[in-house]
Amino acid sequence: MGGDGTRLYVHARTAGHAAGDVHAILSDGVLCDGFIWKYLWGALAPVVPVAHWHYRGHGRSGIPADPDRISVAALADDLDHVRRHIGDPPCVLFGHSLGCQVALEAYRLRPDKIKAMVLLCGSFGNVTSTFHGGPVLDLILPQLLDVAQRLPDVVRAVWSRLPPKLSLKIALKSGEIDSERVHAEDVLPYLSHMTQVDFPMFLRMLRAAGEHSAADLLPQIDVPVLVIAGERDTFTPSFLAQTMAEALPKGELLMVPRGTHVTPIEQPDLVNARMTEFLRDRVLTARPAGVELGPPSP
Repeated sequence: MGGDGTRLYVHARTAGHAAGDVHAILSDGVLCDGFIWKYLWGALAPVVPVAHWHYRGHGRSGIPADPDRISVAALADDLDHVRRHIGDPPCVLFGHSLGCQVALEAYRLRPDKIKAMVLLCGSFGNVTSTFHGGPVLDLILPQLLDVAQRLPDVVRAVWSRLPPKLSLKIALKSGEIDSERVHAEDVLPYLSHMTQVDFPMFLRMLRAAGEHSAADLLPQIDVPVLVIAGERDTFTPSFLAQTMAEALPKGELLMVPRGTHVTPIEQPDLVNARMTEFLRDRVLTARPAGVELGPPSP
């Protein structure tokens, strides 16, 4: 449960690990319910216990008990409740897109036992000001919110009927995702799930993400942080990842050639190799018996 009583869905995979082991906790992007972690699960599960949760109003979690409790800070508080629910172990926070902001705010909220972070295809804040390299969302979001508030039923009806296959075709044609590297079956679950999320709530959550920034926190983060970015990411452009990595005292950057906002499912071998190298070298003090973490990335 979240702090306001909202039911939160958590799925954990702990087989073969001890209760006190370092856990990986995965936080999604907005509108997502785990599609981005498809290949990462397999790489992580033999190495550390893994927990993945759904944001309030997403996937199997309940709608927010408090409709106004959808800020990045509120999601970070939910993440803290998830940490406590799984036993409050030492952990590595993984975040994709909005999940990067959530992980950073979770560190601000309660840094104890956070051993490291892995931030993928995201930013430290103000994401609506940098979408496609400019303030396009800042300009159109107020109008979208106005329509959603005046005609919520109409907006919900239109949003819920967006054809996933058409959305995929547009994303491939526009270059938002790499048509040569991504598999349709990896993206369609996301495109289907996003239409099930309440659209007015999504817009308000997006506005909250645009208003949030953890820039002030970055120089204070005293744990290793691996920042992974896609060279061609248009949702959170790659310069943001470079800025973030440089501001972090123990930051490391992997810039993935040709990668987009869904780099972890476009180039999973590269991402997983670098991630396991990071865990081995910067987080885990001893390799579990019989576990091979893989060779260092080139």
